[in-house]
Amino acid sequence: MSFVQEFNKLPLEALWERSLAASDAEARRCASAGQWSMADFANLISPAAGPYLEELCQRSQALTRRRFGNVIRLFAPLYLSNECVNNCQYCGFSRDNPILRVTLSVADMMREARALQEQGFRNILLVAGEHPKFISEQYLADCVRALRVEIPSVSLEVGPMETAQYRPIVEAGADGLVVYQETYDRAVYAAMHTAGPKRDFDWRLETPERAYAAGFRRLGIGALHGLADWRREALSLAAHADYLLRHCWKAQLTISLPRLRPCAGEFEPLTQMGDRELTQLICALRLVFPDAGLVLSTREPARLRDGLIPLGITMISAGSHTEPGGYTGAGREKTHRTERGRIVDLAPGASEWAAAEGTTNATGQFDIADDRPPREVEAMLRRLGYEPVWKDWDAALTA
Repeated sequence: MSFVQEFNKLPLEALWERSLAASDAEARRCASAGQWSMADFANLISPAAGPYLEELCQRSQALTRRRFGNVIRLFAPLYLSNECVNNCQYCGFSRDNPILRVTLSVADMMREARALQEQGFRNILLVAGEHPKFISEQYLADCVRALRVEIPSVSLEVGPMETAQYRPIVEAGADGLVVYQETYDRAVYAAMHTAGPKRDFDWRLETPERAYAAGFRRLGIGALHGLADWRREALSLAAHADYLLRHCWKAQLTISLPRLRPCAGEFEPLTQMGDRELTQLICALRLVFPDAGLVLSTREPARLRDGLIPLGITMISAGSHTEPGGYTGAGREKTHRTERGRIVDLAPGASEWAAAEGTTNATGQFDIADDRPPREVEAMLRRLGYEPVWKDWDAALTA
Protein backbone atom coordinates (compact mmCIF):
# COMPACT_ATOMS: atom_id res chain seq x y z
CA MET A 1 0.00 0.00 0.00
CA SER A 2 1.42 3.41 -0.98
CA PHE A 3 1.37 6.32 1.43
CA VAL A 4 -1.37 7.99 -0.63
CA GLN A 5 -3.63 4.99 0.03
CA GLU A 6 -2.68 4.94 3.71
CA PHE A 7 -3.04 8.72 4.00
CA ASN A 8 -6.57 8.60 2.60
CA LYS A 9 -7.58 6.20 5.40
CA LEU A 10 -5.98 8.09 8.28
CA PRO A 11 -8.38 9.47 10.90
CA LEU A 12 -6.66 12.86 10.73
CA GLU A 13 -9.79 14.82 11.58
CA ALA A 14 -10.34 12.75 14.72
CA LEU A 15 -6.68 13.05 15.73
CA TRP A 16 -6.78 16.81 15.18
CA GLU A 17 -9.90 17.15 17.31
CA ARG A 18 -8.28 14.92 19.93
CA SER A 19 -5.25 17.21 19.96
CA LEU A 20 -7.35 20.33 20.44
CA ALA A 21 -9.43 18.69 23.18
CA ALA A 22 -6.60 16.88 25.01
CA SER A 23 -6.91 17.06 28.78
CA ASP A 24 -4.24 18.08 31.24
CA ALA A 25 -4.00 14.47 32.44
CA GLU A 26 -3.40 13.16 28.90
CA ALA A 27 -0.78 15.82 28.22
CA ARG A 28 0.97 15.15 31.53
CA ARG A 29 1.02 11.38 30.86
CA CYS A 30 2.51 11.83 27.38
CA ALA A 31 5.09 14.32 28.62
CA SER A 32 6.55 11.60 30.86
CA ALA A 33 5.89 8.51 28.71
CA GLY A 34 8.58 6.30 27.17
CA GLN A 35 6.86 5.21 23.97
CA TRP A 36 4.30 7.03 21.87
CA SER A 37 1.56 6.31 19.36
CA MET A 38 0.01 8.72 16.85
CA ALA A 39 -2.67 9.46 19.45
CA ASP A 40 0.07 10.33 21.93
CA PHE A 41 1.72 12.57 19.32
CA ALA A 42 -1.59 14.41 19.05
CA ASN A 43 -1.44 14.97 22.81
CA LEU A 44 2.19 16.12 22.68
CA ILE A 45 1.32 18.95 20.25
CA SER A 46 -1.95 19.82 22.01
CA PRO A 47 -2.65 23.14 23.75
CA ALA A 48 -2.87 21.11 26.98
CA ALA A 49 0.80 20.10 26.61
CA GLY A 50 1.89 23.74 26.56
CA PRO A 51 2.46 23.99 30.35
CA TYR A 52 4.79 20.96 30.12
CA LEU A 53 7.00 22.46 27.41
CA GLU A 54 10.04 22.80 29.66
CA GLU A 55 9.84 19.12 30.58
CA LEU A 56 9.41 18.19 26.91
CA CYS A 57 12.45 20.29 26.01
CA GLN A 58 14.59 18.60 28.63
CA ARG A 59 13.58 15.11 27.52
CA SER A 60 14.02 15.99 23.85
CA GLN A 61 17.49 17.40 24.44
CA ALA A 62 18.60 14.38 26.47
CA LEU A 63 17.24 11.93 23.90
CA THR A 64 18.92 13.75 21.02
CA ARG A 65 22.27 13.66 22.80
CA ARG A 66 21.89 9.92 23.43
CA ARG A 67 21.00 9.13 19.82
CA PHE A 68 23.17 11.64 17.92
CA GLY A 69 25.89 12.67 20.33
CA ASN A 70 27.26 16.22 20.44
CA VAL A 71 27.34 16.79 16.69
CA ILE A 72 25.45 19.03 14.29
CA ARG A 73 25.68 18.47 10.52
CA LEU A 74 26.06 21.55 8.34
CA PHE A 75 24.91 21.93 4.74
CA ALA A 76 24.41 24.69 2.19
CA PRO A 77 21.75 25.08 -0.51
CA LEU A 78 23.08 25.78 -4.00
CA TYR A 79 20.36 27.15 -6.27
CA LEU A 80 20.73 26.04 -9.88
CA SER A 81 17.74 27.85 -11.39
CA ASN A 82 14.74 29.96 -10.48
CA GLU A 83 12.85 29.08 -13.67
CA CYS A 84 9.51 27.41 -12.91
CA VAL A 85 6.37 26.29 -14.73
CA ASN A 86 4.27 26.14 -11.56
CA ASN A 87 2.11 28.83 -10.04
CA CYS A 88 2.50 28.48 -6.29
CA GLN A 89 1.07 31.52 -4.58
CA TYR A 90 3.53 31.46 -1.66
CA CYS A 91 6.76 31.04 -3.70
CA GLY A 92 9.03 33.73 -5.09
CA PHE A 93 9.80 31.54 -8.11
CA SER A 94 6.11 31.26 -9.08
CA ARG A 95 5.72 31.33 -12.88
CA ASP A 96 3.62 34.49 -13.02
CA ASN A 97 5.89 36.54 -10.77
CA PRO A 98 7.73 39.21 -12.82
CA ILE A 99 11.25 38.43 -11.59
CA LEU A 100 14.82 38.13 -12.87
CA ARG A 101 15.64 34.52 -13.64
CA VAL A 102 18.69 32.51 -14.59
CA THR A 103 19.81 28.89 -14.90
CA LEU A 104 23.43 28.16 -14.07
CA SER A 105 25.61 26.17 -16.43
CA VAL A 106 27.57 23.27 -14.97
CA ALA A 107 30.64 25.52 -14.92
CA ASP A 108 28.66 28.25 -13.12
CA MET A 109 27.46 25.67 -10.61
CA MET A 110 31.01 24.52 -9.91
CA ARG A 111 32.08 28.12 -9.34
CA GLU A 112 29.39 28.41 -6.67
CA ALA A 113 30.29 25.01 -5.19
CA ARG A 114 33.96 25.88 -4.86
CA ALA A 115 33.05 29.06 -3.01
CA LEU A 116 31.02 26.93 -0.58
CA GLN A 117 33.87 24.45 -0.34
CA GLU A 118 36.23 27.25 0.68
CA GLN A 119 33.82 28.07 3.51
CA GLY A 120 34.04 24.49 4.75
CA PHE A 121 30.96 22.82 3.25
CA ARG A 122 31.18 19.21 2.11
CA ASN A 123 27.41 18.64 2.04
CA ILE A 124 25.52 20.54 -0.66
CA LEU A 125 21.81 20.60 -1.49
CA LEU A 126 21.10 21.41 -5.15
CA VAL A 127 17.83 23.37 -5.45
CA ALA A 128 15.89 24.40 -8.54
CA GLY A 129 12.45 25.41 -9.70
CA GLU A 130 10.48 22.93 -11.78
CA HIS A 131 10.98 23.58 -15.50
CA PRO A 132 11.73 20.60 -17.79
CA LYS A 133 13.19 22.87 -20.51
CA PHE A 134 15.90 24.17 -18.17
CA ILE A 135 16.09 21.53 -15.42
CA SER A 136 16.16 18.13 -17.14
CA GLU A 137 17.29 14.90 -15.54
CA GLN A 138 20.34 14.96 -17.84
CA TYR A 139 21.29 18.45 -16.64
CA LEU A 140 20.90 17.36 -13.01
CA ALA A 141 22.98 14.23 -13.57
CA ASP A 142 25.71 16.35 -15.22
CA CYS A 143 25.70 18.75 -12.25
CA VAL A 144 25.89 15.92 -9.72
CA ARG A 145 28.62 14.12 -11.66
CA ALA A 146 30.78 17.24 -11.79
CA LEU A 147 30.10 18.13 -8.16
CA ARG A 148 30.87 14.69 -6.73
CA VAL A 149 34.49 14.96 -7.91
CA GLU A 150 35.02 17.54 -5.14
CA ILE A 151 31.99 17.31 -2.81
CA PRO A 152 31.34 13.97 -1.04
CA SER A 153 27.63 14.46 -0.26
CA VAL A 154 25.14 15.87 -2.78
CA SER A 155 21.36 16.02 -2.33
CA LEU A 156 18.58 17.40 -4.50
CA GLU A 157 15.48 19.50 -3.94
CA VAL A 158 13.90 19.70 -7.39
CA GLY A 159 10.62 18.94 -9.16
CA PRO A 160 9.31 15.37 -8.63
CA MET A 161 10.30 12.74 -11.20
CA GLU A 162 9.63 9.14 -12.11
CA THR A 163 11.81 6.47 -10.55
CA ALA A 164 13.48 5.79 -13.90
CA GLN A 165 14.40 9.48 -14.18
CA TYR A 166 15.96 9.48 -10.73
CA ARG A 167 18.20 6.45 -11.32
CA PRO A 168 20.79 8.16 -13.60
CA ILE A 169 21.07 10.96 -11.04
CA VAL A 170 21.70 8.44 -8.25
CA GLU A 171 24.25 6.69 -10.46
CA ALA A 172 25.94 10.05 -11.01
CA GLY A 173 26.47 10.28 -7.25
CA ALA A 174 23.46 11.95 -5.61
CA ASP A 175 22.69 10.40 -2.23
CA GLY A 176 19.70 12.41 -0.94
CA LEU A 177 16.36 13.78 -2.10
CA VAL A 178 14.30 16.41 -0.28
CA VAL A 179 10.67 17.07 -1.19
CA TYR A 180 8.26 19.10 0.91
CA GLN A 181 4.59 18.37 0.49
CA GLU A 182 4.16 22.08 1.34
CA THR A 183 0.72 21.40 2.85
CA TYR A 184 -1.00 18.09 3.54
CA ASP A 185 -4.41 19.80 3.45
CA ARG A 186 -5.87 18.89 0.04
CA ALA A 187 -8.19 21.92 -0.13
CA VAL A 188 -5.45 24.38 0.77
CA TYR A 189 -3.04 22.61 -1.59
CA ALA A 190 -5.48 23.02 -4.50
CA ALA A 191 -5.98 26.71 -3.71
CA MET A 192 -2.23 27.39 -3.48
CA HIS A 193 -1.19 25.56 -6.67
CA THR A 194 -3.15 27.05 -9.56
CA ALA A 195 -1.08 25.93 -12.56
CA GLY A 196 1.62 23.45 -13.49
CA PRO A 197 2.41 19.80 -12.69
CA LYS A 198 2.71 20.60 -8.98
CA ARG A 199 -1.09 20.73 -8.82
CA ASP A 200 -1.11 16.92 -8.55
CA PHE A 201 -1.23 16.35 -4.78
CA ASP A 202 -0.90 12.55 -4.90
CA TRP A 203 2.01 12.60 -7.36
CA ARG A 204 3.98 14.81 -5.02
CA LEU A 205 3.01 12.83 -1.94
CA GLU A 206 4.45 9.61 -3.39
CA THR A 207 7.75 11.19 -4.46
CA PRO A 208 9.83 9.88 -1.53
CA GLU A 209 8.76 6.33 -2.36
CA ARG A 210 9.83 6.70 -6.00
CA ALA A 211 13.12 8.23 -4.86
CA TYR A 212 13.72 5.34 -2.48
CA ALA A 213 13.07 2.84 -5.27
CA ALA A 214 15.66 4.68 -7.37
CA GLY A 215 18.33 4.20 -4.71
CA PHE A 216 18.52 7.44 -2.75
CA ARG A 217 19.89 6.68 0.72
CA ARG A 218 18.60 9.88 2.35
CA LEU A 219 15.02 11.12 2.19
CA GLY A 220 13.83 14.49 3.46
CA ILE A 221 10.22 15.60 3.99
CA GLY A 222 8.49 18.60 5.53
CA ALA A 223 5.46 20.87 5.62
CA LEU A 224 5.64 24.61 4.96
CA HIS A 225 4.04 26.18 8.02
CA GLY A 226 1.84 29.19 7.34
CA LEU A 227 -0.55 27.59 4.85
CA ALA A 228 -2.79 25.41 7.04
CA ASP A 229 -3.38 24.72 10.74
CA TRP A 230 0.01 23.69 12.10
CA ARG A 231 -1.32 20.85 14.24
CA ARG A 232 -3.13 19.24 11.32
CA GLU A 233 0.04 19.59 9.24
CA ALA A 234 2.12 18.09 12.06
CA LEU A 235 -0.17 15.06 12.36
CA SER A 236 0.04 14.42 8.61
CA LEU A 237 3.79 14.94 8.61
CA ALA A 238 4.18 12.50 11.50
CA ALA A 239 2.05 9.91 9.67
CA HIS A 240 4.23 10.37 6.57
CA ALA A 241 7.42 9.96 8.60
CA ASP A 242 6.03 6.84 10.28
CA TYR A 243 5.19 5.33 6.89
CA LEU A 244 8.63 6.04 5.42
CA LEU A 245 10.39 4.60 8.47
CA ARG A 246 8.38 1.39 8.05
CA HIS A 247 8.57 1.03 4.27
CA CYS A 248 11.78 2.85 3.27
CA TRP A 249 13.81 1.70 6.25
CA LYS A 250 17.14 1.44 4.43
CA ALA A 251 17.20 5.21 3.94
CA GLN A 252 17.91 7.86 6.54
CA LEU A 253 14.97 10.20 7.16
CA THR A 254 15.14 13.92 7.85
CA ILE A 255 12.21 16.16 8.73
CA SER A 256 12.26 19.91 8.05
CA LEU A 257 10.13 22.52 9.78
CA PRO A 258 10.17 25.59 7.49
CA ARG A 259 7.96 28.59 8.20
CA LEU A 260 6.92 30.99 5.44
CA ARG A 261 9.22 33.94 4.77
CA PRO A 262 8.72 37.12 2.70
CA CYS A 263 9.24 36.63 -1.02
CA ALA A 264 8.44 38.06 -4.46
CA GLY A 265 4.68 38.23 -4.89
CA GLU A 266 4.26 39.44 -1.28
CA PHE A 267 2.16 36.46 -0.19
CA GLU A 268 0.90 36.73 3.36
CA PRO A 269 0.73 33.58 5.54
CA LEU A 270 -2.75 32.12 5.91
CA THR A 271 -2.05 30.79 9.41
CA GLN A 272 0.43 31.50 12.17
CA MET A 273 2.82 29.22 14.00
CA GLY A 274 4.58 30.98 16.88
CA ASP A 275 8.03 30.28 18.26
CA ARG A 276 6.58 28.40 21.22
CA GLU A 277 4.53 26.15 18.92
CA LEU A 278 7.60 25.49 16.76
CA THR A 279 9.50 24.47 19.88
CA GLN A 280 6.69 22.17 20.95
CA LEU A 281 6.62 20.50 17.53
CA ILE A 282 10.40 19.95 17.50
CA CYS A 283 10.20 18.23 20.88
CA ALA A 284 7.20 16.11 19.89
CA LEU A 285 8.89 14.92 16.69
CA ARG A 286 12.08 14.06 18.54
CA LEU A 287 10.30 12.08 21.23
CA VAL A 288 8.17 10.10 18.79
CA PHE A 289 10.88 9.69 16.11
CA PRO A 290 14.12 9.42 18.12
CA ASP A 291 16.30 8.47 15.14
CA ALA A 292 14.99 10.94 12.56
CA GLY A 293 17.14 13.92 11.63
CA LEU A 294 15.52 17.30 12.33
CA VAL A 295 16.54 20.17 10.06
CA LEU A 296 16.48 23.89 10.90
CA SER A 297 17.31 26.32 8.10
CA THR A 298 18.26 29.98 7.88
CA ARG A 299 14.56 30.82 7.52
CA GLU A 300 14.66 31.27 11.30
CA PRO A 301 16.43 34.21 12.98
CA ALA A 302 19.82 33.72 14.62
CA ARG A 303 18.75 34.05 18.24
CA LEU A 304 15.89 31.57 17.84
CA ARG A 305 18.10 29.06 16.02
CA ASP A 306 20.67 29.25 18.80
CA GLY A 307 17.96 28.38 21.31
CA LEU A 308 16.30 25.63 19.29
CA ILE A 309 19.39 23.72 18.19
CA PRO A 310 19.97 21.99 21.58
CA LEU A 311 16.34 20.81 21.77
CA GLY A 312 16.47 18.19 19.02
CA ILE A 313 17.97 19.67 15.86
CA THR A 314 20.62 17.56 14.10
CA MET A 315 21.22 19.43 10.84
CA ILE A 316 21.38 23.13 9.92
CA SER A 317 22.22 25.35 6.98
CA ALA A 318 24.44 28.42 7.27
CA GLY A 319 25.34 31.45 5.15
CA SER A 320 22.58 30.54 2.72
CA HIS A 321 21.55 32.25 -0.51
CA THR A 322 18.25 31.40 -2.22
CA GLU A 323 19.06 32.89 -5.62
CA PRO A 324 21.06 31.19 -8.42
CA GLY A 325 24.57 32.62 -8.40
CA GLY A 326 24.09 34.06 -4.93
CA TYR A 327 27.52 33.07 -3.59
CA THR A 328 29.71 34.36 -6.45
CA GLY A 329 27.51 36.14 -9.00
CA ALA A 330 27.91 33.21 -11.40
CA GLY A 331 25.55 33.29 -14.41
CA ARG A 332 24.82 36.99 -13.99
CA GLU A 333 25.32 37.74 -17.69
CA LYS A 334 22.50 35.31 -18.62
CA THR A 335 19.88 36.84 -16.34
CA HIS A 336 16.53 37.69 -17.96
CA ARG A 337 13.16 38.94 -16.81
CA THR A 338 9.91 37.01 -17.14
CA GLU A 339 6.33 38.20 -16.91
CA ARG A 340 3.61 35.55 -16.70
CA GLY A 341 6.08 32.96 -17.95
CA ARG A 342 7.30 34.97 -20.95
CA ILE A 343 10.79 36.40 -21.33
CA VAL A 344 10.92 40.20 -21.52
CA ASP A 345 14.04 41.80 -22.97
CA LEU A 346 15.87 44.25 -20.74
CA ALA A 347 17.34 47.41 -22.21
CA PRO A 348 21.11 47.89 -21.80
CA GLY A 349 21.75 49.83 -18.61
CA ALA A 350 18.31 49.04 -17.16
CA SER A 351 18.08 49.24 -13.38
CA GLU A 352 17.53 45.48 -13.17
CA TRP A 353 21.16 44.96 -14.16
CA ALA A 354 22.47 46.96 -11.21
CA ALA A 355 24.40 44.69 -8.85
CA ALA A 356 27.77 44.90 -7.14
CA GLU A 357 30.71 42.97 -8.55
CA GLY A 358 30.63 39.32 -7.50
CA THR A 359 26.89 39.36 -6.81
CA THR A 360 23.89 38.30 -8.83
CA ASN A 361 20.76 40.20 -9.77
CA ALA A 362 18.63 37.06 -9.99
CA THR A 363 15.62 36.92 -7.66
CA GLY A 364 15.74 34.66 -4.61
CA GLN A 365 13.06 32.20 -3.56
CA PHE A 366 12.54 33.88 -0.18
CA ASP A 367 14.34 36.13 2.30
CA ILE A 368 16.55 34.40 4.84
CA ALA A 369 16.48 35.46 8.50
CA ASP A 370 19.86 34.24 9.77
CA ASP A 371 22.56 35.83 7.61
CA ARG A 372 25.57 34.95 9.78
CA PRO A 373 28.55 33.60 7.83
CA PRO A 374 29.26 29.87 8.22
CA ARG A 375 32.32 30.34 10.45
CA GLU A 376 30.29 32.44 12.87
CA VAL A 377 27.67 29.70 13.02
CA GLU A 378 30.44 27.15 13.56
CA ALA A 379 31.76 29.20 16.49
CA MET A 380 28.26 29.40 17.97
CA LEU A 381 27.92 25.61 17.80
CA ARG A 382 31.22 25.15 19.61
CA ARG A 383 30.12 27.56 22.33
CA LEU A 384 27.02 25.42 22.80
CA GLY A 385 29.22 22.35 23.23
CA TYR A 386 28.69 20.82 19.79
CA GLU A 387 31.11 19.54 17.19
CA PRO A 388 30.19 20.99 13.77
CA VAL A 389 30.32 18.22 11.15
CA TRP A 390 31.05 19.41 7.62
CA LYS A 391 31.51 15.92 6.15
CA ASP A 392 29.88 12.70 7.32
CA TRP A 393 29.88 10.61 4.18
CA ASP A 394 32.24 9.35 1.50
CA ALA A 395 31.51 7.04 -1.43
CA ALA A 396 34.47 4.90 -0.40
CA LEU A 397 32.36 3.66 2.52
CA THR A 398 30.20 1.62 0.16
CA ALA A 399 32.65 1.02 -2.67
